[in-house]
Amino acid sequence: MTAQILSAIFTIIVGVGGCVVYYWGANKILDAVFPSRGVSGAAAVDNLRRQGLIRPWLFVGPAMLIVTVYLVYPVIETLRLSFMDRGGENFVGLANYSWAFGDREFRNSIFNNLLWLAVVPAACTFFGLIIAVLTDKIWWGNIAKSLVFLPLAISFVGASVIWKFVYEYRAEGQTQIGILNAAVQYLGGNPQVWISTPFWNNFFLMVILIWIQTGFAMVILSSALRGIPEETIEAAVIDGANPFQIFWKIMVPQIWGTIAVVWTTITILVLKVFDIVLTMTNGQWNSQVLANLMFDWMFRGGGDFGRGAAIAVIIMLAVVPIMIWNIRQANREGGGGH
Repeated sequence: MTAQILSAIFTIIVGVGGCVVYYWGANKILDAVFPSRGVSGAAAVDNLRRQGLIRPWLFVGPAMLIVTVYLVYPVIETLRLSFMDRGGENFVGLANYSWAFGDREFRNSIFNNLLWLAVVPAACTFFGLIIAVLTDKIWWGNIAKSLVFLPLAISFVGASVIWKFVYEYRAEGQTQIGILNAAVQYLGGNPQVWISTPFWNNFFLMVILIWIQTGFAMVILSSALRGIPEETIEAAVIDGANPFQIFWKIMVPQIWGTIAVVWTTITILVLKVFDIVLTMTNGQWNSQVLANLMFDWMFRGGGDFGRGAAIAVIIMLAVVPIMIWNIRQANREGGGGH
């Protein structure tokens, strides 16, 4: 543990220090190559213009290089592999896609992903909105928001480990250490193996992501609610509107764009959900999702690059339209587009 902590600290120091040295050094070199001091007026103006053209690339360039190497190239390579055979050597056309839509496990993964899409974004947005409204009315609202936001700081794997203890099952006659089974037993019910119950285990896994992402939804929606003009609320109160009417007919319509952005952002996350399923069930008991199935075919027992890549492309094709709409909606909300 000590070695890991020291390694993490060393990585942070080297990473942050390296960035500082790079940007400081790059600016120094740029100023030396195109000096704006100690030269004639016309030359100084030309050098300042050149600095203005080059300096943004000193900051953006490394990020673009990293994105190209670690995002653009893998996308192109994945597309290529999706048309290749098991070893990624021979061209097989659309055979991998034909296999995918004819495979029972793939169809089950699609069904599970659709369940996640139907439940998680709606639940996160709803709970986030309700919490944002309620915490704005109480003096300890910021403390409550901090507690709700806290799970977002936990990794998906860490959150899954926590919830494994919540769902933990012990055989009959043993003390139930899982919170849920202990509560069920206390109320006179029978403990259950929650995460191995087909179909319903999907919902128990969804609870983990809802627990994590509700804080994200709450923060964004709370900010949007504070942007609602007080005059509209006061006018509604004067007209005799009750709190429920003010919420649904005044507040929600004015922040609908933000609600949509939050909804679609979580939708993109759900389409790529992987860590929770891998940690909790490893896709067993009919809990498989597309990202987990892709991982199995690409890197585990399947060992089929073509099929794994085809599933990855299908996930990408599902995510990209939502992501584009999300960016446009966010730009529209921020006044950057129409």
